Amino acid sequence: MEGNGSGTQNGNHRAGAGRVYIFDTTLRDGEQSPGFHLNATSKLRLARQLQRLGVDVIETGYPSQSASEQEAAKRIAREIREVTVTALAKAARDEIDTVWSAIKDAETPQIHVVLPVSDLHIERKLGMTRAEVLRKGTEAIAYARSLCDRVQYSAEDAGRASIDYLVESVEAMIEAGATVVNLPDTAGYCVPAEFGELVRHVMTQARGAGHVLFSVHCHNDLGLATANAQAGLEAGARRVECTVNGIGERAGNTSLEEIVMLLKVRKARLGLDTSVDTTEITRTSRLVAELTGTPVQPNKAVVGANAFAHGGAMQQEGVLKDRASYEIMRPEDVGLAESRIVLTARSGRGAFRHRLARLGLKTNQRSEDAAWDRFLRIADTKPEVTDDDLRAIVGGAESASHQGQSSDADAHVADALRHLIFG
Repeated sequence: MEGNGSGTQNGNHRAGAGRVYIFDTTLRDGEQSPGFHLNATSKLRLARQLQRLGVDVIETGYPSQSASEQEAAKRIAREIREVTVTALAKAARDEIDTVWSAIKDAETPQIHVVLPVSDLHIERKLGMTRAEVLRKGTEAIAYARSLCDRVQYSAEDAGRASIDYLVESVEAMIEAGATVVNLPDTAGYCVPAEFGELVRHVMTQARGAGHVLFSVHCHNDLGLATANAQAGLEAGARRVECTVNGIGERAGNTSLEEIVMLLKVRKARLGLDTSVDTTEITRTSRLVAELTGTPVQPNKAVVGANAFAHGGAMQQEGVLKDRASYEIMRPEDVGLAESRIVLTARSGRGAFRHRLARLGLKTNQRSEDAAWDRFLRIADTKPEVTDDDLRAIVGGAESASHQGQSSDADAHVADALRHLIFG
C-alpha cells in the first residue's frame, strides 16, 4: 500500500528514494480488450492473486458502466486489504458518487478521475474549449476530494497535448485537491526520450508538483509501452500503471511483469525497485490467461513459454555450462522451476547427451552415434523431440548396436514412435 503522495514524493525522489508503486489496471483497462469479460466473481479471484503478488493499487473497473462493475468494486473493496483500491470516473458528480459508493468500504480507497487534455479530445470528443474542460475538471476533483482523501487526476492523451496547457491543467487539478497526477500516453504515440522529457517538464514546471505523486500510463501501439514507462520513471514519476500480460485496449498496456522485472534486473543502473513478490508472476500470468481465455504468446517477455527455453545448439551449450550465458534473470525469480532445453533439429550433441543422462539412458559410443543419427532424422519431422521419443530412439540404437542391422533398428524406432503418436 502506498502513501497519499501529499508533500513527500518529489522530496523523496531528490533524496534518491527508488521505491516505485505498482498500479494494476488489469481489471479495468486490461479487461477493456475486445472480446474480454470478467464477471464480479472472476474479478475478485484475480484481485486476491494481485494482493498476493504485492501490487500497491488495484483498479477494479469503471463502476458507472454497469451494476456488475459496481458489485465487483464493492466486493473487492470489502475483502482486499493492504492495497489501495480505486475505480475510474469521468469528471461528473454522478460518476464520482458511483465510484465512492462502490469503494468507500476499502481500507485505503482512492477516487480516479479522468479528463482529456489534448485538443483533439477536447474539441472532437467533448466538443468543449480548454477553459471549459479546466473548469469541469477542477469542480470534479474538488468534489471527489470532499469525499475521499486520495484522488487521482489522469490527464487523458497527455502524450499529444500542448505542453503548456498540460502544465496549466496539472496545476489547476493539484490546487483543486488531486493527490496523484497520472500522465498517460493514451494513444501509444510517444517515443521514450519524448515521453521522459514530458514527465520531467511537468514535474519541474507545474506549481505544486512537489506535493503530489506522479504516475505514468503507457499504451503499446508502437511496441514502446514498457520503454516509455521506464523513461517516465527515470524522469521522476514514482508510480506506473500496468496490466498482467500487457493486455488492454488495442495493442495493450505496459506489461506488469516486464516493468517489474526490468526494475529488478537493472536495479544497479536504474536505482528503482518495487514491493512485488516476483515469484508470483507466472502464477498471476497464467490466471489472467485462464480467466480471459487468451493464451500468452510463446515469445512474450518474462512469462511466455519460450522466455526460459533454449533450442539452438550454441545457446544450449552455453546455458548448460552457465545459465548466465544467455539468461539475464533466473526462472525461479518469476515462479518457474527451471529453464528448458528444447531438443529440436537445431540442437547440438551436447544438449542431446545431457538429456540422455538426465533420463538415465545409457549408451556406448557406437549406440550413441546411432541414436544421434536417428535423433536428427526424427527432429526434421517435428518441432520438438520429446523424452518418450528419446527413449524409443535409444532403444532402437541399442538394438542396432547389438544386431548390427540398421534396418531392423529403424523399424523398431518407427514402431515405437507410431505407438507414441497413435496409441
